[in-house]
Amino acid sequence: MPTFSKLPLSYLLISSVIFLAACSGGGKGKSQAKSLSTKVEKGEFKIYVAATGELKAKSSEEIKGPSGMRSAQIWQATISDMVAEGTVLKAGDYVATLDRTELETKLKESQTEIDKAQTQLEQAKIDTAIELRGLRDDLINLKFSMEEKKLQVEQSKYEPRMVIQQAEIDLEKSLRDYSQLEKRYELTQTKSKAKISEILASLSQVELRRQRLVDLADKFVVKAPKDGMVIYARSWNGKIGPGSQISTWDPVVAELPDLSIMISKTYVNEVDISKVQKGQNVKMKVDAFPDRDYTGRVITVANVGEQLQGYDAKVFEVTVQLEEVDSILRPAMTTSNEILTYTFPSVLHLPLEAIQSDSISFVYKKADGKIVKQEVITGETNDNEVIIEHGLQEGEEVLLIIPDDAHDLKLVLIDKKIKDDLRKKLETEKKKRQEEALKKMKEVKEDYQPKNEKGGGGMIIFG
Repeated sequence: MPTFSKLPLSYLLISSVIFLAACSGGGKGKSQAKSLSTKVEKGEFKIYVAATGELKAKSSEEIKGPSGMRSAQIWQATISDMVAEGTVLKAGDYVATLDRTELETKLKESQTEIDKAQTQLEQAKIDTAIELRGLRDDLINLKFSMEEKKLQVEQSKYEPRMVIQQAEIDLEKSLRDYSQLEKRYELTQTKSKAKISEILASLSQVELRRQRLVDLADKFVVKAPKDGMVIYARSWNGKIGPGSQISTWDPVVAELPDLSIMISKTYVNEVDISKVQKGQNVKMKVDAFPDRDYTGRVITVANVGEQLQGYDAKVFEVTVQLEEVDSILRPAMTTSNEILTYTFPSVLHLPLEAIQSDSISFVYKKADGKIVKQEVITGETNDNEVIIEHGLQEGEEVLLIIPDDAHDLKLVLIDKKIKDDLRKKLETEKKKRQEEALKKMKEVKEDYQPKNEKGGGGMIIFG
């Protein structure tokens, strides 16, 4: 066997590195082994439901497009220009311009109809004048003819009876023709007046329609109804902005939100919705300002779930109202909400990974230098931990992993009577918590007002 003095220097260096690595690895292994166990702790235990939300103003005034689009039979209009989202406006300031292409086409069509109606009116007046003039000439001619017939009757009084009768018949016929022509003249006048009145009425309607289109054209420049910050509206196909279309049944262009009362609209998985109730407190963070904490309260919980894109299961809409006012908050900011469903003031609890399940729940507990399988009765859980109702004591050490000799370990069971009595007690306590939550829910009103704690008191500062 070679001595160290005869070994090459390179061999000695390699051996030293291997030895140091082994020592370092051994220390790390002990550290990992230590971290694979935990002690039973006693203290406050909070149960919460986590959900991501989006900030919105609780109330806002809609900025709508022209109300006369439907009567003008313009069903859609494109937004050709619009102020940037977040612009602070005064009442009457410019908001957007709608494309007038279809409106201008209708204006041209209405002008053509007006020109056509005016031409028909002039033509009807000329035709009436010509027809009535002809009838008047016929009346004058018949009147002269009638006078001649009267002279013939007077001149024939010394003629034979047959000649007299013929003259009288001619006079009577002339009188009848004159009377009929007078009636025809009156009817022609009435008919002409009715025709002209009809054309005038049609012309008036077309002119009124055109005037409405002219008035509507002014409204295609949308202005702010009051002071506020412009927030783009949302439709079924996304955010409305330049290039988007508005319709007569949904003419909203943008909104002026009331930033003094903000809400976070969130969606809770159907698995957790039974824990969420109106009136529960919420701890909230805004992703844009991670260093700031906010508080809120649940004000509405949907009764019916829905299937939304991006969610594997059905979700229920939950509305959280902020308790503070902060001028830096803006609609559409993303929030992280922790809805506190209940707080246990002092209970034993363990990390979830410490609990093992078979037909019963148990843990691997260190006791007197040995490891045993200890049955436990668990209570409520949150995302990380579980309440231990029975089976462990504060300070006892529990493994977080399954030991290699798990099958050979002794199982320590809890007495059946203890388990039955404890389950009844837990059920009673659960009903009591539900009654407390129901009482708290009734105390929450829809007109719940936030506290002015941030952003300069009650003032909204737009920056």
